[in-house]
Amino acid sequence: MISFYQRLQKIKEKPGLYIGYPSVSDLFIFLCGYRRACQDMGLTLSDEELQFHEFQPWLQKRFRLSTSASWAKIILLYSSDENHAFQMFFELLEEFLKSRSQIDKIGEKLEEKQIVQTSFS
Repeated sequence: MISFYQRLQKIKEKPGLYIGYPSVSDLFIFLCGYRRACQDMGLTLSDEELQFHEFQPWLQKRFRLSTSASWAKIILLYSSDENHAFQMFFELLEEFLKSRSQIDKIGEKLEEKQIVQTSFS
């Protein structure tokens, strides 16, 4: 089974196969349906799917917004059309994942430091 982010990559490469055409709104609806199907089947969310739930708050912080609008609507606000917003989603997702990777690395270093400090206590 492919991972959540691998699935998104496949959608990026061939949106017509999954959502009809490059549209951030259709991608959003697809992902809502995907999540609902997982819930209905009793599947637990993967680490990547859980991580993706942090995309919305990250995006609001990135654009300095406080809103109940979906991430798709936020991206559309800063885009010229659905196609541009679709491309922008993947750029922002990459930025989000890089920022999460940096946070994870900092967390690992802090954990290592705590382990070393505990060992010498």
